[in-house]
Amino acid sequence: MRSFTSLLTEVRSCALCAEHLLHGPRPILQLHPNARILIAGQAPGRRVHESGIPFDDPSGDRLREWMGVTREVFYDPEQIAILPMGFCFPGTGKSGDLPPRSECAPAWREQLLSHLRHLRLTLIVGQYAQAYHLGRSKSSLTETVQSWRTYWPDAVPLPHPSPRNNIWLRRNPWFEDELLPALREQVSKVLRRSTVFP
Repeated sequence: MRSFTSLLTEVRSCALCAEHLLHGPRPILQLHPNARILIAGQAPGRRVHESGIPFDDPSGDRLREWMGVTREVFYDPEQIAILPMGFCFPGTGKSGDLPPRSECAPAWREQLLSHLRHLRLTLIVGQYAQAYHLGRSKSSLTETVQSWRTYWPDAVPLPHPSPRNNIWLRRNPWFEDELLPALREQVSKVLRRSTVFP
């Protein structure tokens, strides 16, 4: 198996789908082999593409609130890994950002995940990540998230924290009443037990 450092260097210079990216390739991810929590997301948005910092937008603010963590903890790669399904901003379509590019996951995902041997919790954000990590046997994202106890305590399916999902959150009050308190407690427990590994 290739070293983590050399693999990450190669990923950060990836241009597999450059010809399809209007804004050019800019792989954005956060990884360290010591990470205890993995956030499996979708793809960077325009603002994140510009800053180069994952979840550096209102979606990130909401996700940190859901998790009950500070920016300092969130951006510590030895605690939290952030690995989207597509590493580059795919561009914008008629109703929001385009789906993650399909070239990314087959090329890199398993190689990168193989280095994350100390994970205790995976947050699976949005339908594309859920399809990959869970096989999404449920008929909708809502049903998948409603069945969160099926995957507990190792994994938690979540809707995307985008402000575009405000209507979904209002229609599903159980999410904030039941899932989020359990999620915050589990995140806190996992991070409290965090240890530095050689």
